[in-house]
Amino acid sequence: QNCDEFAMGSANENSAFGVTKNFADVTRVPGGSSGASAVAVQADMCLASLGSDTGGSVRQPAAFCGVVGLKPTYSRVSRWGLVAYASSFDCIGPITKNVADAGLLLDIIAGADEYDSTVSNKELQITNYELDKKNVNSESTIRNPQSTILRFAYFKEGLESSGLDPEVKARTVEKIEWLKNQGHIVEAVDFPLIKYLLPTYYILTTAEASSNLSRFDGVRYGHRSKETTDLESLYKKSRAEGFGKEVKRRIILGTFVLSADYYDAYYTKAQRVRRIMKDEIDEILNNYDCLISPTTPTPAFKIGEESDDPTQAFLADLYTVQANVTGHPAISIPNGKSKSGLPIGIQLTGKYFSENELLNLATYLQEQ
Repeated sequence: QNCDEFAMGSANENSAFGVTKNFADVTRVPGGSSGASAVAVQADMCLASLGSDTGGSVRQPAAFCGVVGLKPTYSRVSRWGLVAYASSFDCIGPITKNVADAGLLLDIIAGADEYDSTVSNKELQITNYELDKKNVNSESTIRNPQSTILRFAYFKEGLESSGLDPEVKARTVEKIEWLKNQGHIVEAVDFPLIKYLLPTYYILTTAEASSNLSRFDGVRYGHRSKETTDLESLYKKSRAEGFGKEVKRRIILGTFVLSADYYDAYYTKAQRVRRIMKDEIDEILNNYDCLISPTTPTPAFKIGEESDDPTQAFLADLYTVQANVTGHPAISIPNGKSKSGLPIGIQLTGKYFSENELLNLATYLQEQ
């Protein structure tokens, strides 16, 4: 299952094996970094697959391919066996055809692991991932959206973004109006920090990547150059030959923000902003059941369309990075198609360790 090198990318164009093509339109990207994991499910090559989600790499390709992508709460699933990109962001999540399968798979992969000291021991009981048409067991903590008034919030700034495709916005607004018509409360909330999400995400993830990828030096890990004459040339040539363009770009950026002269100006400040964001999202979720938003600002773009402009490619993660910056669980489900037949996704973000309720809400929306 082809993916962007070291999970760095939003299009699956940064792979040493070439780009994966979107099964809905082979001239377009499937999203990334876990693009082929989504295409494999989209094209019925398998029932379910796994992807890694550092800034939306499960949910964004799921949206581009018209399937379901779930990013669990940080620490819900063990990272043992996952090649590290940014350790405080990385999550393993399922990509499936429907919400019920995502619940089944999460039930299997979640839980304690003696090989990962950061994994949560908190129990997961996926019991109501399929919406009970009649009622939910009275002993259950899961509420039935068909008989309970729920509160949804969306970022006002997110729906007013100039980069949001009109068709994606229209489909999102339609879903919001449908929820209102069902008697639920859907309100816009202010989140002025949204403009700092991507800078915070890229400063911190590139810094962690710079550290994590230092082990690939040609000595014990990764490619070893045959054109070496001494230890210094072994390091330089092995890393120069072994890493792709996008990975080098992020390592350089990460090394820069961790350098002595800029550590406090960038890395330390970004960590503080991350904590403020977490506190603000927690405060919003104390008053609402979940956040609702588009998964991506646009449908799948054409292969090669954004590869020459890294900053434009970064914007594809605008709506997904928040869940990774703050560690909250989030799920992307299909939300119709564009006029040209391209899938569109909608995203729900919930409280920590609320996957059970999030899956229930996603089923409710998917059945609309």
